[in-house]
Amino acid sequence: MNIEKEVFKRCTILYDKLIPFGFTKENNVYLIEKNILDNNFLIRVYITSDGMVRGMVIDLAFGDEYSGFRINNQKGQFVGKIREEFTHFLEEIRDNCTLKTNFMMNQANRITNLIEKEYGDKPEFLWEGESHGVFRNKDNLKWYGIIMNINKNKLDKEDKNVEILNVKLDENKVQELLKRKGFYKAYHMNKEKWITIILDDTIKDDEIMSYIKESYQFTSKPGEWIIPANPTFCDTFSFFKEKDTIMWKQSNNVKIGDIVYLYIGSPYSSIVYKCQVVETNIPYNYEDKNLVMKKVMKIKLLKQYESGKYSISLMKEYGVRAVRGPRRMPEELRKQIKD
Repeated sequence: MNIEKEVFKRCTILYDKLIPFGFTKENNVYLIEKNILDNNFLIRVYITSDGMVRGMVIDLAFGDEYSGFRINNQKGQFVGKIREEFTHFLEEIRDNCTLKTNFMMNQANRITNLIEKEYGDKPEFLWEGESHGVFRNKDNLKWYGIIMNINKNKLDKEDKNVEILNVKLDENKVQELLKRKGFYKAYHMNKEKWITIILDDTIKDDEIMSYIKESYQFTSKPGEWIIPANPTFCDTFSFFKEKDTIMWKQSNNVKIGDIVYLYIGSPYSSIVYKCQVVETNIPYNYEDKNLVMKKVMKIKLLKQYESGKYSISLMKEYGVRAVRGPRRMPEELRKQIKD
C-alpha cells in the first residue's frame, strides 16, 4: 500500500515551507520525525529534491522498521492505529507544505490554467487512480485534449515519468510535426489524427495553445458558408483538377471543420464545389490590384456539382441575392443541395 503516493497525489512540494514546519535538511533531503503511541513508535518522513516522499515507522523497542500497516489485509485495532497515525501525519505535511495541482509538471499545470481561462473547461479525471485529465467541449462532451502521466519509455527509450498532451490535428500537420523534437506519435489515440506533445517545456506554451485551439475547433459544430470565387482572377476548376486540397483566402469567422460552398461567378453563377476547412490561420502575404491576403485556409474538396444546378436563380428563392463575400448558408437552401 503506497500511502505516500495517495496522500500527495497531484501535489507540488513547497520547499520553503518544509523547514518552518519542522523539517531538517541534509544533502538535499528533508527529514522530519514524530513519536506516536506513547513514544513506542517513531514516524520518519523523507522528502527529496525531486519531490519524492517516503515515510517509515520505526518500532523503538527493537529499532526495526515496522511495515505491517502497509499490508491491505492486515486488520486489527493496533495495525489500524499505526496506519491512522502515519496517514494523519502525512496529511498534516501535505496541508501545510504543498500546493494542490492537477498534474505533476509545471507546464502541464500552466496549460491546464490557460485552457480553463480560454474555454472554461477543467480536466476531468475519469479513471480512478489514474492521473489522466480529459478536456471536453461542454456543448457536446467531445474530447479535444487529454493530459496523461506516463513512463517516457512508451514514447522512446528513456525511462522516466513524464506528462504528455494529446490533441487532434489535421493529418498533414501531424506528419509535419512528427519531424520535430517534442512531438510523438499519439499515445493511446488514433495516430493519423492525433499527436502527442511532451510537456517538459520543449514546446512553448503559446504554440501548444494554438494546437489546442485547432483540436477544440474539431469538436465545435461546423459552420456552413457560401464563399465567392471570381473566374476572371482565379481558375478554381484547374486548381481542383490538380489536387483535392487547396489554399483559399480566409474569413475571420471560418474555423476548422466548417463547410464551404464555393460560388463561381459569371458566366457560371452557381455553387459548384462543397469543401471542408482542414486548416486555418496560415500566414500568407499577397497583394495585387484585385486581391489582398494576410492569411489563408486549407480547404479539401468533398463534392463537385454540375455547373448551373444550384444557380443564383435558385439561391434567390432562399434569400441569397448576391455573393460578394463569405456569408452563412441558409438552412433551407442547404436542404436543397443534395450531397
